[in-house]
Amino acid sequence: MRRNRREAGEGQGGCLFGIILLLLAVFVAYKLIPIKVKAADLRQTVEDESKSAGTHNDDRIRKAILDSAQEEGLPVTQDDIKVQRNANLIRVDVDYVVPVAFPGYVYQWHFHHHAENPIF
Repeated sequence: MRRNRREAGEGQGGCLFGIILLLLAVFVAYKLIPIKVKAADLRQTVEDESKSAGTHNDDRIRKAILDSAQEEGLPVTQDDIKVQRNANLIRVDVDYVVPVAFPGYVYQWHFHHHAENPIF
């Protein structure tokens, strides 16, 4: 007895479509995850520097953040780092954009790190 391929559920189109979607997801993750990890490291540096504001001046904080960003390969400039102090509080903001190149498209991924701590 001969069976029709469609009736037996042996079509290859759905499997091929699923594999293409899986490969696309792996490619996007391959491009984005390293950038996210680097940004998380920079965010930790921003938080650490804001906590040590009592012993560090603004220029030293900016330099530590800039050095960390350059070490991670993130496009942060001196103008992207804002440090504000008042009598007992420090605010550190770092705002930057990382271009992520995909075939035929460049995604501009915006990051904003903010830390606010009391000065001891």
